[in-house]
Amino acid sequence: MGSLGAILKNPVDIYPLLKLKMAARHAEKQIPPEPHWAFCYSMLHRVSRSFALVIQQLDTELRNAVCIFYLVLRALDTVGLFLLTLCFTNVDALEDDTSIPTDVKVPILIAFHRHVYDHDWHFSCGTKDYKVLMDQFHNVSNAFLELGKGYQEAIEDITKRMGAGMAKFILKEVGDVGCCNAGLKDEACHQIAQASISPVFLNTEGEILCLRDTLDSGMQVESIDDYDEYCHYVAGLVGLGLSKLFHASGLEDLAPDSLSNSMGLFLQKTNIIRDYLEDINEIPKSRMFWPREIWSKYVNKLEDLKLEGNSVKAVQCLNDMVTNALIHMDDCLKYLSELRDPAIFRFCAIPQIMAIGTLAMCYNNVNVFRGVVKMRRGLTAQVIHQTKTMDDVYRAFFDFSCMLKSKVDNSDPNAIKTLSRLEAAQKSCRESGALNKRKSYIIRNEPKYNSVLVNRPTFDYIVYYFRVFLWQQIKLLGMVHFLSSRCALMDDDWLHK
Repeated sequence: MGSLGAILKNPVDIYPLLKLKMAARHAEKQIPPEPHWAFCYSMLHRVSRSFALVIQQLDTELRNAVCIFYLVLRALDTVGLFLLTLCFTNVDALEDDTSIPTDVKVPILIAFHRHVYDHDWHFSCGTKDYKVLMDQFHNVSNAFLELGKGYQEAIEDITKRMGAGMAKFILKEVGDVGCCNAGLKDEACHQIAQASISPVFLNTEGEILCLRDTLDSGMQVESIDDYDEYCHYVAGLVGLGLSKLFHASGLEDLAPDSLSNSMGLFLQKTNIIRDYLEDINEIPKSRMFWPREIWSKYVNKLEDLKLEGNSVKAVQCLNDMVTNALIHMDDCLKYLSELRDPAIFRFCAIPQIMAIGTLAMCYNNVNVFRGVVKMRRGLTAQVIHQTKTMDDVYRAFFDFSCMLKSKVDNSDPNAIKTLSRLEAAQKSCRESGALNKRKSYIIRNEPKYNSVLVNRPTFDYIVYYFRVFLWQQIKLLGMVHFLSSRCALMDDDWLHK
């Protein structure tokens, strides 16, 4: 639920953390009785507990469609990752794994969208939970076939585009040798080369639907255009599918492509910035997602950014990357402002607030090259708890952008560009009128740059925490039995009085 030290330091986190904990437990109990649906939701909890929690706010019909969409893309991701293993690993080293067929070929990525209609299809690859998903994929197919036609068409279309895009990207990276290792035929190469992928759409949350692991081995991004294209492949097409699913539900209009694309790029770029150290230290081969066009202005090799002697240049490069991501902020606000359904709005808005908050914490922060920089769990719980309307989004974007703006050093090479993009987003927030309705969504009551979300008074949280803590201790120490005669009427409802 969060470390005790963090909770004591930030008592405002207590109530949201408790709500998040209860919501997670509730989500785990919402498993349908039908065997194939039970498998799908149980698998969803195993491969992404956070996403399993987020989709609970959607109505049943749309929730089922999003669940299957997620699992289908996870399965496609697993196949793609296996293909890359064949492309970049000595094939002889794989012969001892009896679960891996020797005649696997890239064309399976192109045909994957057809397998969702096949009750009997499965493909043995992957590890741990993903191997279970692939071995029992027929359960996903059975659930898919029970969805409405509009949902099926959306999932099939995006799976087809994603498969072709992944295969095309793999070929671009591995070259002829990789094609030979994968056993790829000329006809399949031609199909992939002709694949047409439109630059569109949003992702829900990087951690949840990110397919970046599929395209990691041996990859180096050269230009900013390549960077945007990569983010499209691993996040944009997921967003296209979600937009189509929202539209198929009858709850939303189909969002403009340009706005949806910015939603996906904003999330994906945030993840890439935050995960620099993890990616560069990946074994056996580093993942290099930061574009050479940016990092080559500061160091000779991307991995040099983590050297302490390059700290100044590393932070300048980091700020350049953050500034690149900020260009999508205004589009994200426009996209969210057009959503009508409250559940879909929260589903889309929460990850975007998390993204701007994460960028604010990463900016000008050398710790990105030393360890993990992210929003504390309590702050995440507050975002989930408090984000209900577009006014909440405007306030959060405004305040996190103010936090980031306060960290801009005028001597930074990109300071002018950074400030310009922040001020453009802040202007949209001011013009919304939301900032005049109540106090700031974030208050700065800690050291500079360390902000906390607030809504109810801190004293209320302290009292609530004390009552919960006291009641739990009574239970844990077995005092309930001792006091039962005197406290017969006392129960958990006491906490809510």
